[in-house]
Amino acid sequence: MGMPIGTTALITGATAGLGAEFARQLAEQGHHLVLVARDRERLNASAAELENLYSISTEVIVADLTEDGGVAAVVERLSNDARPVEILVNNAGFGLLKSFEENDIEEEKKHLKLLVETPMVLSHAALKAMLKRGSGKIINVASVAAFLPRGTYSAAKGWLLAFSRWANLAYSPQGITVTAVCPGLTHTEFHDRMDMDKSVAPRWMWLHPDRVVREGLAASEHGKAVWIPSKRYRFMMAAAQVLPARLTTGPPRRAR
Repeated sequence: MGMPIGTTALITGATAGLGAEFARQLAEQGHHLVLVARDRERLNASAAELENLYSISTEVIVADLTEDGGVAAVVERLSNDARPVEILVNNAGFGLLKSFEENDIEEEKKHLKLLVETPMVLSHAALKAMLKRGSGKIINVASVAAFLPRGTYSAAKGWLLAFSRWANLAYSPQGITVTAVCPGLTHTEFHDRMDMDKSVAPRWMWLHPDRVVREGLAASEHGKAVWIPSKRYRFMMAAAQVLPARLTTGPPRRAR
């Protein structure tokens, strides 16, 4: 059963890529929004545009989710029983283009925090509030990289995938669904920020954000623990599970 119109969704990494598309589609469905990102100017512009287009209300939280203070600000909002958040979308993330041994270890630590610790902490806060009400949805934006042995990005997304599978089993009887959405290569700013050469992958492998989010929201509505958008990626990941690891390994830049 879908969330009633007028409930509130909180989205991290909400001003670009899949986060911006989640915000748009949830606003189009009639949900009010809490938008979380680092860039205040961009947040305010996104909030104003969504309010004008869809006649919903928005809040903005300017926060760096690789920092404890930024995470704490979002936890505080999720814990506010007077203004409940019924949908949490853990979307914020970034990738590292170089090989593990070439990356600065401080960047690797930030990477791990943003992709694993931050969604864990936010999910914990959201679940405590949702359990009091007996309803809620958490969508964790993972990646097909979670199914492949491809550097620390894959390892982090693998954690998010396993967590979502377990949490959906554990909490769905109490009215809360947890869904890991695992897209393949998607046309967003994600790869541009990595300075990745997008021509390394053929055109047929690229997905569009509107499809990824539409399928992800539908999977959440149907209570699925894991969803891989597009039949081609579902087939590829099924094949990858039976192939030797040496044939599926690769650099972390092949992410999301």
